Amino acid sequence: MLIEYAKTTRNSTSYKGFGTGPPKGPKRYKSDDELVVPKRGLTLGGGVMLDAILLRDKAGGHTLAWMVCSSRYGMVFCYCLNVELMKSGNGRFAFGFYGAVIFVHLSVQSFFALLEQRYTFRNPPPPNYSTDAPSKVALQISAYQEDPDYLRECLAAITKLEYPRSKLKVLLCIDGNGDDSLYMAEIFETVMAEAGLRPVFFRWDYNYHELPEDVGDDENGVRLLEQMIADNQFICLMQAWGGKREVMYTAFKALGESVEYVQVCDSDTVLDPCAMLELAWVLDTQPNSGAVGGDVQILNDGDSFISFLSSLRYWTAFNVERACQSYFGVVSCISGPLGMYRMKVVQEFLDLWSDQKFLGEVCTFGDDRHLSNRMLQLGYATKYTPRSLCLTETPATYSRWLSQQIRWSKSYFREWLFNALWWHKHHLWMVYESIVAGTFPFFVLYTTFSTDYSGNLWDFIFLLLTIQIIGLVKGFFAGIIRGDSIMLFMSFYSCLYVTSLLPGKIFAMLTIRKKGWGTSGRKTLLSNYNSLIPVVIWNSLLLYGLIRTLISNDYSRLYEVRYDVVGALAYLGFWVYMWTMWRVAVQWRLSKKSDLALESETENFSSERSDEDDEDPGEDRIRRQSPLVSTSVQSHPVSDELTKPLLGPASVEPTDRSDLEIGRESPRSLVDFRFRVNDL
Repeated sequence: MLIEYAKTTRNSTSYKGFGTGPPKGPKRYKSDDELVVPKRGLTLGGGVMLDAILLRDKAGGHTLAWMVCSSRYGMVFCYCLNVELMKSGNGRFAFGFYGAVIFVHLSVQSFFALLEQRYTFRNPPPPNYSTDAPSKVALQISAYQEDPDYLRECLAAITKLEYPRSKLKVLLCIDGNGDDSLYMAEIFETVMAEAGLRPVFFRWDYNYHELPEDVGDDENGVRLLEQMIADNQFICLMQAWGGKREVMYTAFKALGESVEYVQVCDSDTVLDPCAMLELAWVLDTQPNSGAVGGDVQILNDGDSFISFLSSLRYWTAFNVERACQSYFGVVSCISGPLGMYRMKVVQEFLDLWSDQKFLGEVCTFGDDRHLSNRMLQLGYATKYTPRSLCLTETPATYSRWLSQQIRWSKSYFREWLFNALWWHKHHLWMVYESIVAGTFPFFVLYTTFSTDYSGNLWDFIFLLLTIQIIGLVKGFFAGIIRGDSIMLFMSFYSCLYVTSLLPGKIFAMLTIRKKGWGTSGRKTLLSNYNSLIPVVIWNSLLLYGLIRTLISNDYSRLYEVRYDVVGALAYLGFWVYMWTMWRVAVQWRLSKKSDLALESETENFSSERSDEDDEDPGEDRIRRQSPLVSTSVQSHPVSDELTKPLLGPASVEPTDRSDLEIGRESPRSLVDFRFRVNDL
């Protein structure tokens, strides 16, 4: 039964609980004049043209400025002139300058990612670190109308974290204080109590930006809230709805500098028992690093083809792209499901982050990317460690996935402009990669549209083949690092990028001021279907162009028609082969959301039988330490050298490696998942 902390005898303030305080006030944010940027965060004196900013930056120097400008405009110039490095005798095949840039970029990126992974796995925390970790850590979980199964798994995994209990604090922050959100507080209380912990519950009428006017902290609950967080370890807080950034701000502000680090987590995320330990180890041993993120993988990759492709994209984004960025200390986004920050530094820019404005509007989404950018602004490095793992949910339906991608694109374009102001403070790789990532969508957009309307059918077929080849090359490099050929299915994602993400990115720029939680919580059908509008328009234009090309194409030369037919058959054959391989060899191995219920029922049955038989449940408890079925399709063997450091003191090394093989008949736990890290 939920008992509000404010209604207990421990409350010595005049705030007596939910519904007893004065009405909340209007939403108030600090003006730009009130927001003070730390001195070491100051940089250039404004300006909107990036090249102009760089050219007048005396701190960064003219060399960097000219390198940035010349590389960007040089690439655009060669692309527009269609500079070709190699060409077949009949002119049907060519390898251009831009293709060479992409190939070299993927090669260099993969090389540095591999170096970073090698270094990370060869420098694990010492064996006694799990019991002697010196730093206090607070874990903040953001929740909004979460699926009960996901929330329960998230909290159950948190109770098994291998971090010194005396130095750990857990805050579940629920966005919304209505009765329809009480089920999340009840789940928190139940899970914590089952683990032998003492949870406390605080239901607040307000949030920090909507406090009642002309009322002191003793009456509005602020003093009681901060006192409760200081005196307790496992806290559930419900507050007035304000968005994800608002609940994160409440936790950060109420905690202050009472802990060294704060780890953020989403309510649909299942943490590996050693996830926190690995993140804290990086910050403890690298004082110049302000934040570190871990490897986020997908727990429901078997729910649909969309979720499967998302799982491959996630792996590439973290273990190639961010691993490479981490080598230079410039990870552009510490992902929300698994990230840790130095609390002292966060306090320096807390109001700047929470009251961020863009085009005159207060920003709500993109909280993780802006936190990372603020760390970079102050000159701190941002890192990534593949040793810290978690599983998280991804949209399984096309419309919900598209809504998520549009929301992420909004924050990306906004933060790209902000990030450009700190290029001179960090490695040149950050400059180079930002330019490539920022210009690539527009190159693809122009190429696709112009080729589709060219009137030459072979050009269109060759474009389709090129898109698949680029996807295969990217999957090939990722597969080398992962040691798994399943990454070749990334070629499917290339088609998804052209048909859906490109129009989604344009739509994101046009609606960049629209706010919301995006894919989180319940959504109406209308808001889901809104994201389909740009896709329908874009693909209608492509279809019209294709029809025009089919009509205007010259079919008089049999030699050229043969190329068209062979190219089209090759493209269709590739899709049929890969789709068949997915259905026959991959799909049945993946994990679905329904596995959660099955695993939970199995665990409950095993627990009841253990109680009846009066046997020692210790070994079974360890085996089921994280009862979620793993999602990664990989049976690559792992050496003992890499396996042992990944195991915490409460884990046991399996003596029979056969149970790590893929298959529905032997589901693996998240702890087992750590054994499938590649032998780098």
